[in-house]
Amino acid sequence: MATSELIEALQALAHERKIDEFYLIERLEASLAKSYQHILDLDNDAHVTIDRASGRIYVYELVPVGEPDEETGEYTEFEERDVTPDDVSRIAAQNAKSVINSIVREAGRQSIYEEFAGRVGDLVTGTVLQGTPDFTIIKIRDGVEAELPHYDVKRNPNERNERPNNERYRHNQRLKTLIIDVRNPNSEEARARGEQARPAIVVSRTHPDLIRRLFEIEVPEIYDGLVEIKSIAREPGARSKVAVSSREANLDPVGACVGPKGSRVRMVVEELRNERVDVIQWDENPQIYVKNALSPAKVSRVDIDEESHYATIVVPDDQLSLAIGKEGQNARLAARLTGWHIDIKSASFTGEPMATENMLIDEDAVIEEEDGLCEYVSPEGVRCRNHARPGSRFCGVHASEEDEDVE
Repeated sequence: MATSELIEALQALAHERKIDEFYLIERLEASLAKSYQHILDLDNDAHVTIDRASGRIYVYELVPVGEPDEETGEYTEFEERDVTPDDVSRIAAQNAKSVINSIVREAGRQSIYEEFAGRVGDLVTGTVLQGTPDFTIIKIRDGVEAELPHYDVKRNPNERNERPNNERYRHNQRLKTLIIDVRNPNSEEARARGEQARPAIVVSRTHPDLIRRLFEIEVPEIYDGLVEIKSIAREPGARSKVAVSSREANLDPVGACVGPKGSRVRMVVEELRNERVDVIQWDENPQIYVKNALSPAKVSRVDIDEESHYATIVVPDDQLSLAIGKEGQNARLAARLTGWHIDIKSASFTGEPMATENMLIDEDAVIEEEDGLCEYVSPEGVRCRNHARPGSRFCGVHASEEDEDVE
């Protein structure tokens, strides 16, 4: 390959891969310097320059001059001695292919890093290229790929799992994902973990902000800032809760997110592969907020403790399982959404005062008559938890209360 042809090839590669031409030439010079030092068996380091116009290659040996530094023992001044071989172009051509391929890959990853480093948290749409048991490669656009990891974190504690358990992907499937990390290919951490050859962009399908970005697409009021998503709690692939509020007094934030006949939230649910999404009204009053968060369960009252940040919830007996949810899911998500510790009790077995100054009573909720329980209420307002004796309104402990009523 003639030297001029080498420059033309470098320029074409730089244009095709959108890499700075001078950066590419500088990297090639540094790589060729190591090759020529070995080929020419030089005692000192080599320095290579490539003429940007003609493409001619010059090789110099850096001969130290003067005395070395007293503290470091290293030379600071060098004299360039021309050691350019007659067949420099042939030697360069033999090494150029592998060197250029390596430089192009590294420069391409660096270019991607610089472009996407500021886009963490953005929603991107890509096409599935290939999948392995540990990760899926997604094509964002020509020359730009992202990694969606789904490692077994028990076997690989330093890796991530960003795929919901209910999702599997097929070739050419289109996916919306959230950028959660952009690796710097030149960082020491990337080298230590062997991530230099992996895609720089890491995306997620489990991050709560994925729901936030999907709602921004489907709900113009959120995109325009009229409706704000205050909090998101998510168990990927199963269920999520989203708390929303409105900056406009006459705008219903829940209705805006749900859309006509549920059309807007349905689009989000479909993108999440039928993950259930509950949209609830945020409220600055923690009692009302906690009550809303336990939807669709009907709450009788909410008693809060500001100091311990605990909320005690009383629900009708037939709402207890709904409030707790399957394996505690509803209560768990409500606690994450609100930031309060939640303790749920049924109306029959609360043993709590019937009213306190910090208690919210839902007038719309109807507590069913507690048939079969002792009707004794202590002076402190605590209801007895024992069952009444047959034919009596009181248990054996408080049977005397019935006698007093008769007298």
